[in-house]
Amino acid sequence: MVNQTYLTDVLVVGGGTGGVAAAIQAARRGAKTILVSEFPWLGGMLTAAGVSAPDGNELMAFQTGLWGAFLQELQQRQPGGLDNSWVSFFSYDPRIGAEIFADWVQELPNLHWISGQIPLEVLQQGNSITGVRFADFIVQAKITIDGTELGDLLALADIPYRWGWELQSEWEEPSAPSSFNELTARYPVQSPTWVVVMQDFGEPVAPEIPPAPNYDAALFAGAWENYGAEQFLNYGRLPGNLFMINWPICGNDYGEGVGRIIESAAAKGDFFQESRWHSQNFAHFIQNQLGRRYGLAEQVFPHASSAFALHPYYRESRRLVGLTTIREQDILPVPGGKVASLFADTIAIGNYANDHHYPGFDLPLQPKSIRWGGRWTGTPFTIPYRCLVPATTDGLLVCEKNISVSHIANGATRLQPVVLGIGQAAGMAAAMCADLGCQPRDLPVKALQEALLQDNRSPVALIPLFNLLPSHPEWLQWQMYYLKEPQLYPDSGNCPDSVYQYYHSEAKPVLTRGTDSFTGIFQVLNQQDYRFEIASPAANLGQTCQLVTLRSHINEQLQALTDKQHLTVWGRLNPSGHWLLVEHIETMHTFIGFQ
Repeated sequence: MVNQTYLTDVLVVGGGTGGVAAAIQAARRGAKTILVSEFPWLGGMLTAAGVSAPDGNELMAFQTGLWGAFLQELQQRQPGGLDNSWVSFFSYDPRIGAEIFADWVQELPNLHWISGQIPLEVLQQGNSITGVRFADFIVQAKITIDGTELGDLLALADIPYRWGWELQSEWEEPSAPSSFNELTARYPVQSPTWVVVMQDFGEPVAPEIPPAPNYDAALFAGAWENYGAEQFLNYGRLPGNLFMINWPICGNDYGEGVGRIIESAAAKGDFFQESRWHSQNFAHFIQNQLGRRYGLAEQVFPHASSAFALHPYYRESRRLVGLTTIREQDILPVPGGKVASLFADTIAIGNYANDHHYPGFDLPLQPKSIRWGGRWTGTPFTIPYRCLVPATTDGLLVCEKNISVSHIANGATRLQPVVLGIGQAAGMAAAMCADLGCQPRDLPVKALQEALLQDNRSPVALIPLFNLLPSHPEWLQWQMYYLKEPQLYPDSGNCPDSVYQYYHSEAKPVLTRGTDSFTGIFQVLNQQDYRFEIASPAANLGQTCQLVTLRSHINEQLQALTDKQHLTVWGRLNPSGHWLLVEHIETMHTFIGFQ
């Protein structure tokens, strides 16, 4: 029974990655904001879903906005740092991630957070959303943001959305199928994963993990045969001898009857049960194969089954039919270039490879990976504001995997840092609309872009530029320049050399906290493929590791070095990734530092 009605400027439904970012940014902009979440943890993929080894936007130039602020907080709060796994440059205890988002929310007096509630009805007047009804209260809002994991408000309000595959005839996407087939029917969307966290107890004393119903060891046979057990575990290694189990190859991705997640509450519950059983069975298989040294982690997530995430890691949801739709062509590199074409109304950036998950097959996709900094990364692309705005409905924005994007392109836009950026932009836009008394479709995009670029807490990069950090004194100028003159945006993704070289030639060396000094011999295996044989310190004598960097000027320096050159480097060793993350380089003749 409804017993209370709240009035607010901005309502955010869903406390996941995009939703919490939207609520924080809207409130920081000054809007009276209400955030309603289903779960007691905020952060979604980054916390409650257990994916605490996020992918994408790893280069320093792309660590901006709330994503950059989140990484900075993690560096300060996570004992031992973030260099733990090889799937990500940033792996952390999900409890610490949840603390960060909760702290950010609680410091805002104009942000009211209500947890443990799901939307039941979307309130409308004509063509406009006016609020949402929950079990025992209603929220009426000037602007509502759908930050749910599965685009629940789209369904409740009968707002046009897409689900599943589009054919190549729809948008001429090169990787789309030419016709629907058995596989597109069996897996209409990418497979979710119910993440489970395991623990290394140091000796064979871990409690036995019982098999769940439907256990079939054959489903997991060969899961790590191309990696070895140690490398498999280190894939998602977390601090404190924990392991994030989110493994696609004969692992715990689960897609059987995945369409049930939007059919009914009962069907969704059945899928959830099977998905959790599947992850329990994978954990049982791991323990059975590798021994009782490994067991379920204790007291990680805030519920009875504390080794299991609070909800599945969804890779795809209902997808809005928006004012524009991101297609595969929009995330691929321009011919001969290292970046995708710009959207004029860009409000966020991403760079991850186009990554699709289906248990039964690998989907061949057009390549968008590039070699940079001694490793593979992804072609940078932009997210347009128009894909957050419904084509036919007012009063609503979306900010999760529910943006207007094709099934194919969703494989790159769904990643955690991108969704944080989308959420931040949605929150800023909603607050501005509430202040101006306008609809999202009528919001001046240039004003939104300037607000994001000049945010006083967490400014956001809107133009992907490899070689320009937000700390550069001309960063804002060049961001604005390419927004005004997008046709001049370089295919290389680099600012003019004169700006870049001048800045770094003037930069004074600054040794960062947490880096160590190593001397040794530099080796060039192939273009952008480097090794380093360590001569000192003595503890690492004779070790050979891969040299990688997230900093553009170090990337330039590595490319200029010669094989067998003697170096001193400052950085951090990652034993799981067998790499040395380089922050500074000293040769016999030069010293390269950064600011």
